[in-house]
Amino acid sequence: MSEGLSRTFEVLGQTRNDAAVRVLVPALDSSRDAIQGGALRTLLRRRSLVGGGEILSRLPTMNDRCKRILRRSHGRLTGSLRDALLGTDRQLCLNACQATVLFREYDLVPVLLNLLEDRTLQHDDLAADALMNLAEQLYKELAGPRDYNDRRDPQMIRVQVVASLELSVKRFANHRRREVIEAFLMLTVRDSATLKQILRNPHHPCFLATVDVLTKSERGGVVRLLLSFLEDTHVPTAALSVIANRCDQKFVGYLLRKIGREPSNVVRQNLRRIGAIGWLKNDRQSYLDQLDDTAQHGVVQLVMAAGIPRLEAFSIVGYLLRHGRPGGRRAAAVALAEFNGADANALAIQALGDSDPQVQASIVAHLRRRGIPGILQRLVDLTDSPHAIVRQAAQEALAEFTFARFLGAFEMLDEDVRSSTGQLVKRIDPNALALLKQELASSMRTRRLRGLAVAQAMKAVDDVEDAVVGLLSDSDHLVRVEAVAALAHGSTASSRRALQQALGDRNGVVREAARKALLARQQFDAWQHHLANVEGPM
Repeated sequence: MSEGLSRTFEVLGQTRNDAAVRVLVPALDSSRDAIQGGALRTLLRRRSLVGGGEILSRLPTMNDRCKRILRRSHGRLTGSLRDALLGTDRQLCLNACQATVLFREYDLVPVLLNLLEDRTLQHDDLAADALMNLAEQLYKELAGPRDYNDRRDPQMIRVQVVASLELSVKRFANHRRREVIEAFLMLTVRDSATLKQILRNPHHPCFLATVDVLTKSERGGVVRLLLSFLEDTHVPTAALSVIANRCDQKFVGYLLRKIGREPSNVVRQNLRRIGAIGWLKNDRQSYLDQLDDTAQHGVVQLVMAAGIPRLEAFSIVGYLLRHGRPGGRRAAAVALAEFNGADANALAIQALGDSDPQVQASIVAHLRRRGIPGILQRLVDLTDSPHAIVRQAAQEALAEFTFARFLGAFEMLDEDVRSSTGQLVKRIDPNALALLKQELASSMRTRRLRGLAVAQAMKAVDDVEDAVVGLLSDSDHLVRVEAVAALAHGSTASSRRALQQALGDRNGVVREAARKALLARQQFDAWQHHLANVEGPM
């Protein structure tokens, strides 16, 4: 802008002569950006109602640069906007409504409410749209990060706007405008005294309209408010009823995310009060199949926490365990622990074949207590699973089969139980062989003798062969005799050589035991050779 032009606009902005407005208005239509922008800034500075009206009349055709100038001039058009909103010119009122939203003129909410409520005025529909758009815009500002370049605090604005909306809500019996209720619900909080007074009194003039908005509105602010009641220790029954009966997918998705992977105690207590879930009644499978991984996990949390019939909950858990996505199947596998009976047992056995190791591990965790015939051997087999998480779960499920417990009870067990239990311990307890070697290396004679007996019962002689062979040099001939007896159950060439060396032991009892052991080994080897010839090469 040239110095002369800048000086001209400065004079036109400062003069008290209203004729300056008549000079500036035509300049709004100039093709030169400098003149158009200068005229717009000058008119805004003068705060002229006539000039403001001219600006509003040109708003639909105004370029983005001029609109940016208007945004930076917050409050300078308030008077003109108010006059246009309450005036008779519909186009000018429409422009004013658009400008109110575009420039975030939240101070004009009371004017919009007045226009909305007064049925003698002609533009209530325009005011309704503007109110909803303005409330939606403020909600987005509240939900997003604060823009500190804007000195207006959205929280303070919300307090003022909600106060105006509350007054209009209290006049609902007179105007019956649903938009007022919806805008109020978008911006208020669950602790609002006005809101709770409405929801706790079915005879309140606003009760039905409020419940209807909470049931049907998909606006973010309304959904947020409704879901926030799950965290209220004194949630109104009406709010819980709406939560339970809303079936639109958008709300269901938000609900399941709200519940999350591990709902809080307050949320669980409130969900327990829900005896039926609307969207799980009809076309349940279609609903469940459309949910993503996280949402299916949330469904399991929901049905397990809610007060719905157990049979219905089991049906949903079972469906997700068989047909759900990984997240749904994993949650269902954990939840299945809460169900007993033949159907639950069959489902658990089926889930052991799931392709997801996490699902298998979760099932294994509660499989033992079900008392399913043959399940012990199945668990033992799972200790050899290729998946570490499944092996660990199986070992935890068979936690009583530890070497320490087996050793403590060994003397009280008969031979058959010693053998069967010992072999289980060998497969289940990863520390069994290391602990057995400690027993064989004990300084106590009784512990070494018991260790040799345990090695034979566990069929672990080959696994601890070095320790057993070492006992052939023990100072106690009884220990050497038991070591020979243990090596009779060995199958390696090195253990046979050790027995042959024992034939030269200084003690005759040891030598005789070694001779019998070698004979037994020869018979065993001959039997094995016979089997190989009969069965042929594998």
